[in-house]
Amino acid sequence: MSVSELYSQYTRVWIPDPDEVWRSAELTKDYKEGEKSLQLRLEDETIREYPIDVQGNQLPFLRNPDILVGENDLTALSYLHEPAVLHNLKVRFLESNHIYTYCGIVLVAINPYEQLPIYGQDVIYAYSGQNMGDMDPHIFAVAEEAYKQMARDEKNQSIIVSGESGAGKTVSAKYAMRYFATVSGSASDTNIEEKVLASSPIMEAIGNAKTTRNDNSSRFGKYIQIGFDKRYRIIGANMRTYLLEKSRVVFQADDERNYHIFYQLCAAASLPEFEELALTCAEDFFYTSQGGDTSIEGVDDAEDFEKTRQAFTLLGVRESHQINIFKIIASILHLGNVEIQAERDGESCSISPEDEHLSNFCQLLGVEHSQMQHWLCHRKLVTTSETYVKTMSLQQVVNARNALAKHIYAQLFDWIVGHINKALHTSLKQHSFIGVLDIYGFETFDVNSFEQFCINYANEKLQQQFNLHVFKLEQEEYMKEQIPWTLIDFYDNQPCIDLIEAKLGILDLLDEECKVPKGTDQNWAQKLYDRHSGSQHFQKPRMSNTAFIVVHFADKVEYLSESFLEKNRDTVYEEQINILKASKFPLVADLFHDGKDSAPAAATSSKISVRSARPPLKASNKEHKKTVGHQFRTSLQLLMETLNTTTPHYVRCIKPNDEKLPFCFDPKRAVQQLRACGVLETIRISAAGYPSRWAYHDFYNRYRVLVKKKELANTDKKAICKSVLESLIKDPDKFQFGRTKIFFRAGQVAYLEKLRADKFRAATIMIQKTVRGWLQKVKYRRLKAATLTLQRYCRGHLARRLAEHLRRTRAAVVLQKQYRMRRAHQAYQRVHRATVVIQAFTRGMLVRRIYHQVLREHKATIIQKHVRSWMARRCFQRLRAAAIVIQCGFRRLKAKQELKALKIEARSAEHLKRLNVGMENKVVQLQRKIDDQNKEFKMLSVQLSAITSTHATEVEKLKEELACYQQSQGGDSSPQLQEEVESLRTELQRAHSERKVLEDAHTREKDELRKRVAELEQENALLKDEKDQLNNQILCQSKDESAQNSVQENLLMKKELEEERSRYQNLVKEYSRLEQRYDNLRDEMTIIKQTPGHRRNPSNQSSLESDSNYPSISTSEVGDAEDALQQVEEIGLEKAAMDLTVFLKLQKRVRELEQERKKLQVQLEKKEQQDSKKIPAEQPSSDLDLDQDADLAYNSLKRQELESENKKLKNELNELRKAVAAQASEHSAAHDTPDSYCLLLNQLKLAHEELEVRKEEVLILRSQIEPNINARTSWPNSEKHVDQEDAIEAYHGVCQANRLLEAQLQAQSREHEEEVEGLKAQVEALKEELDKQQQTFCQTLLLSPEAQVEFGIQQEMSRLTNENLDLKELVEKLEKNERKLKKQLKIYMKKVQDLEAAQALAQSDRRRHELNRQVTVQRKEKDFQGMLEYHKEDEALLIRNLVTDLKPQALAGTVPCLPAYILYMCIRHADYVNDDLKVHSLLTSTINGIKKVLKKHSDDFEMTSFWLSNTCRLLHCLKQYSGDEGFMTQNTAKQNEHCLKNFDLTEYRQVLSDLSIQIYQQLIKISEGLLQPMIVSAMLENESIQGLSGVKPTGYRKRTSSLADGDKSYCLGAIIRQMNSFHTIMCDQGLDPEIILQVFKQLFYMINAVTLNNLLLRKDVCSWSTGMQLRYNISQLEEWLRGRNLHQREVAETMEPLIQAAQLLQLKKKSPEDADAICSLCTALSTQQIVKILNLYTPLNEFEERVTVAFIRTIQAQLQERNDPQHLLLDFKHMFPVLFPFNPSSLTMDSIHIPACLNLEFLNEV
Repeated sequence: MSVSELYSQYTRVWIPDPDEVWRSAELTKDYKEGEKSLQLRLEDETIREYPIDVQGNQLPFLRNPDILVGENDLTALSYLHEPAVLHNLKVRFLESNHIYTYCGIVLVAINPYEQLPIYGQDVIYAYSGQNMGDMDPHIFAVAEEAYKQMARDEKNQSIIVSGESGAGKTVSAKYAMRYFATVSGSASDTNIEEKVLASSPIMEAIGNAKTTRNDNSSRFGKYIQIGFDKRYRIIGANMRTYLLEKSRVVFQADDERNYHIFYQLCAAASLPEFEELALTCAEDFFYTSQGGDTSIEGVDDAEDFEKTRQAFTLLGVRESHQINIFKIIASILHLGNVEIQAERDGESCSISPEDEHLSNFCQLLGVEHSQMQHWLCHRKLVTTSETYVKTMSLQQVVNARNALAKHIYAQLFDWIVGHINKALHTSLKQHSFIGVLDIYGFETFDVNSFEQFCINYANEKLQQQFNLHVFKLEQEEYMKEQIPWTLIDFYDNQPCIDLIEAKLGILDLLDEECKVPKGTDQNWAQKLYDRHSGSQHFQKPRMSNTAFIVVHFADKVEYLSESFLEKNRDTVYEEQINILKASKFPLVADLFHDGKDSAPAAATSSKISVRSARPPLKASNKEHKKTVGHQFRTSLQLLMETLNTTTPHYVRCIKPNDEKLPFCFDPKRAVQQLRACGVLETIRISAAGYPSRWAYHDFYNRYRVLVKKKELANTDKKAICKSVLESLIKDPDKFQFGRTKIFFRAGQVAYLEKLRADKFRAATIMIQKTVRGWLQKVKYRRLKAATLTLQRYCRGHLARRLAEHLRRTRAAVVLQKQYRMRRAHQAYQRVHRATVVIQAFTRGMLVRRIYHQVLREHKATIIQKHVRSWMARRCFQRLRAAAIVIQCGFRRLKAKQELKALKIEARSAEHLKRLNVGMENKVVQLQRKIDDQNKEFKMLSVQLSAITSTHATEVEKLKEELACYQQSQGGDSSPQLQEEVESLRTELQRAHSERKVLEDAHTREKDELRKRVAELEQENALLKDEKDQLNNQILCQSKDESAQNSVQENLLMKKELEEERSRYQNLVKEYSRLEQRYDNLRDEMTIIKQTPGHRRNPSNQSSLESDSNYPSISTSEVGDAEDALQQVEEIGLEKAAMDLTVFLKLQKRVRELEQERKKLQVQLEKKEQQDSKKIPAEQPSSDLDLDQDADLAYNSLKRQELESENKKLKNELNELRKAVAAQASEHSAAHDTPDSYCLLLNQLKLAHEELEVRKEEVLILRSQIEPNINARTSWPNSEKHVDQEDAIEAYHGVCQANRLLEAQLQAQSREHEEEVEGLKAQVEALKEELDKQQQTFCQTLLLSPEAQVEFGIQQEMSRLTNENLDLKELVEKLEKNERKLKKQLKIYMKKVQDLEAAQALAQSDRRRHELNRQVTVQRKEKDFQGMLEYHKEDEALLIRNLVTDLKPQALAGTVPCLPAYILYMCIRHADYVNDDLKVHSLLTSTINGIKKVLKKHSDDFEMTSFWLSNTCRLLHCLKQYSGDEGFMTQNTAKQNEHCLKNFDLTEYRQVLSDLSIQIYQQLIKISEGLLQPMIVSAMLENESIQGLSGVKPTGYRKRTSSLADGDKSYCLGAIIRQMNSFHTIMCDQGLDPEIILQVFKQLFYMINAVTLNNLLLRKDVCSWSTGMQLRYNISQLEEWLRGRNLHQREVAETMEPLIQAAQLLQLKKKSPEDADAICSLCTALSTQQIVKILNLYTPLNEFEERVTVAFIRTIQAQLQERNDPQHLLLDFKHMFPVLFPFNPSSLTMDSIHIPACLNLEFLNEV
């Protein structure tokens, strides 16, 4: 392909331009080799002659075809050069508003300076799991690629984000980390991903600042390693920082700021906790006011400070540490404001002792004021023999102060980074990591110093690594495709790196000069000139002796050597550091101790402490401190080693303009950054090889128009491609055939596009020529025929015109003769008539004149008459009309007033109707509850009076016993006992008084409640009357209005029902998810706890109860909290949210439990105190023995009494049983119950009498023991006459009696103490309530009168609610007992009936035996009643055969939902025999079995559909045969016989409904999982209409390693076949048609959402041909719906957005009329989606036209009034609420046959 072929007429080229960098032009004539200029036409139609360097043959760059402009990947461009890259980025950025573009392995990100809605959760999920080249370029795509390669290759990854300040590096890194945190989640409950994201606000506050280029510029580099476990979930993170810009702490240029944290702290200085910081506004401090304006537009420093504090808290920084951090930061500000006064000699200076800022500085850091004042102005010089203290000049003191401030901030920065790393550290083992490097880009300013040198040095290293990686990837691609590899010459910046870091390089000489005692910047610069003047990367400026130039890979940079040595040394005086080390605050002291011993390898910042201003003279055996340059080089080396062990991913951020304007593109600035960040180097490396790559299939589809007809007969597309290329491109070096792709040199694809366009153009011309010739021939024939016809008609017309002329001539002569004669006759007649007429008119005139005179007079009279009558009538009518108008106005006014009153009454009536629903019943219930409470109170008062009387008698008895005992004891113990008795009396009196107070309060509250109930009854009566009146008025309203209102109410009710159903099903879904998570955690716990040893296995019953989530129907009583929970389950989750009574009851139960816990804790503490006080002293062994004997005697006596009573009770119970059995056998059931009841009462009376006898015996024993106690006093006088053994026995008896009395006395005292404590607790509770009421009363006094009334009503309502709850609890307990007694009565009745039946059977047997002859009795065959009986022990086998181990295939050909029918027949038999435990157990086992099967087959569609249909059928059966008339309307008489008789299973219906929802959601999840991988390929990528879609060139991303070799491509037929499978399975298994319809509605919504989301995120599919393919595919799906009778409105509406998107792609997009058509058509698409599709629209052929920006703006202007949702993508995970309609079965239970394959032989038909 020669130059003349390329540079022909109409070829477009790029020429340099001083303003736009590159400008497009078009050749006006062909170029011939040797010509010295080109004739060009610019875009503004100006003609220009462009000179050419003939010797260098520098022709202008060729422009790519329009079909390639706006590509996602720059490497897809045929001509790869700087203008093509710049133009492509500009078109994407300005016209399509796309900020991301691929350039090979690099993602180019242009800062839009505007918030874009492309970073939401829906976009994250859209990119998750996608291949990198399939979606539009995005930072999420790079993050997904890194995450996917880490998981697939098990290799660590790195994302390197670089760019200028203000280009958006930090934001890009932040979004990448957010993507990892969202997609992977955390491996533990520590929420490590939230902590990773929380580190960003802290690092931005302490490391970011406002510069002239960026309001939030990162002034340090950081590398964050995010750690993952083996399941690739985040477990931790680590951060390394590089080269903090410390000089910004003490100096800021104009229009710049210090670090954000200083201004945030000043903005929050008014907070009370920061008063000790002594801060004011930022303008008052030197370190924060040097840049001028201290605020940033649109930034609230106080709000950002609050976010920073929250981030500190989230990362675990304690509040005390936060305060210390803020103290250190505030101290830096105070240090900058210290006033330094120079002395007269100029060599010394001083600081005033009363300096306020110095005092604040010392106070905040906890250091000595005098020492800091001294050493800020002095320094210590150490020599070999002596130590000198020397004063410093003003400039030296200022430098030392600034160095100290920088050092403090750097140390604090390191401490915070270290603490963040501790918070992000994990103890779990890290399997892999992804590193995110946010580092400064290449920098060049007017004045470049040490910081810019280090930054550019780091970029040199990164650029070298980037070049090597790109080179390596190219080599791998070539070797993979088996293409001969030839070395590509690329820029190697190793010489520049050696210049900086090699031995005797720039850094080495800098460190060496720092060691020299008198080293200066000038000396160091001179050394550089002497050493490196011959290097090609080093230059000396002409006009300076203190600067040097380094030729970097991006540009030449001139560095000023001034302050290089000082910044490299980072000088801080040791004396000042020692003062800080002695701080009284541990954090400050540790801050500087840690900095001393930190290893350079692990350093996270760029500072180092040097103890003196000059290099100290130390012993030769001590090492010097490492310089900043050495530290930076070491940390950079570690970074490069880390990056080399990972797979890098590159993000290059571009700053489009310096003014920070949104979507404004400056070509000059963009080109500078493209050159600096290595994008153009990537382009150059790609262009040096084979940059364009085409798959054989894509090449064939695109360029088959160039294939000859005979070659198309070959079926091998690869051979066809080879033959075509060899014939079209003669130079074999311009292309290579790989294993799967064809590789082209730069420009070859454009040449092929030119040939293809020429072919199309030639074909178009041929078609046009033929069509035009045919049209001209047709036109000629039509004109000839018309000419002949015209001639014929013209000749005939002329002949006829001649004949007509002759006839007219002859007729004219005849006419003239006749006319002349007629005219003469007429003249005569006219004269005659005129005479006669004149005479007649004259006579008539005279007569008429007389007549008119008479007539006028007569008419005048008539007119006067009528006018007068008319005037009278008009006056009357006017008066009548005025009266009518007044009446109408008055009536209308009255009607309006009446209508308004009726409307108000209607509204109030509706409101009162809603409020008064059930009010009467509630009032009646409250009245009943009050009566019951009064009865109970009376009973309790009677019991209380009886107890008090007994208590008084017992106290009197105890007093007598105590008096006797005192007389016997005499002596010492009586005063103490008397005191105790007196104290007990006083406490008892106090308790009685408090009790009276409580009783009075109770009576008052009861009276108030009665009054309130009476008021409510009166209000209820009034409301009834008003309700009746309003009902009568409402009935008079028009029927049309009522009908409309009812329709609207129905619609609202339906909408609310749908919303409520959706919320409820979401709750069920959440419950199933939590249940699944609980099961998984339990499995993990069992795996973890598999250690040797004995473990208790839970029983079947406990596991059964833990798995079931529905209430029991057993008769066991449960607590109030369990009742409340049961009530919640009874009323359903929908009503539980609204039932405040249940919620309040639960709250009350919780409070009661909390009070009981407190009481028990208080009792436990008292018990411990008593035990501690009652520690016995050491006693003799004999006393211990005696006490033990006494205890044993007491215990034995008590045990004997209990045993005797126990035996008596057992005997009485046996007698009772015998009596009941005898009575049952003798009498009938009618007389049995009262007799047995009387017998039971008699037995109870006897038991009570026996108990009284026992009490009397005890009293007698006590009276017998007392004389023995009295006789004990005579023992000392009669020792001589009594035997020793008898005395010991007597002593033991006395001890036992004493023990008994003491035990009884202690029991009485304990009871009394408990009663007193209970009363005290009640008093305290009342006091607390009184305090609360006083507080509320004080609060209400501060309110307005209306608010006071409202508050009082609320308080009264809450009090009544609590009282109602108490009454409700009492009623529920009574109802529960009533139910229990009823069930017991049923059981007893059943037993009696069975006993009677047994007796009747025995009598019949006896009669049969009495017969003399044998009689054969034949058994009568009975019909099957539709019930199945099984034994309790066969239940597990039933569940295993019918649920757990059942395969759906085994029931093929049987009745659908057969397991549900069998289960219902078993339930019906259990109901028939009235066995509630059996019903409960069967339903529990069934539900748990279904859950177990679904968990085991969680991805089996057939199994899930099978159990969904069976669960729904079982639910329908429980409804159909429940006995509820609402469900029995379609039952036959036979089916009504099969209804349940004894049990109401409404609660189980709710549980089965919840289970059905869970199964439905699992079914949808399985079907979506099967369909989703097919959707994009089938709907968008597959060619349903062959030859319609074209293929565009693809870039590097289409050959990414993330693409698997075995990726499957699906067609629409695959989706239809899959849905056919779904439909067949659900229909065969008997699933309800309504549910099937809802399933496909959900699936079609997912197809619509996934397809539309991919369409909105992929530029390559937004074309006219894709719209045609979509229309065809949607029509096929609709045809499938119609074929299955599923094409209903709800299902079709789910596809409406996709249909409109397809139409939008096919509509014309030029004129305003087209814009109107688009706006009226695309009603289901949001404005954002329409604009996105128009921006993405890409023509596949150069004959199509792009959508102009003006047209898109027109669309936006017309759609701006729409209130569309603010999201771009559809939520493909959204699930519609499912509705299970009641669908009764027509089968009867007795007609169902059980197949033998189910192995249910143990079931007996009843």
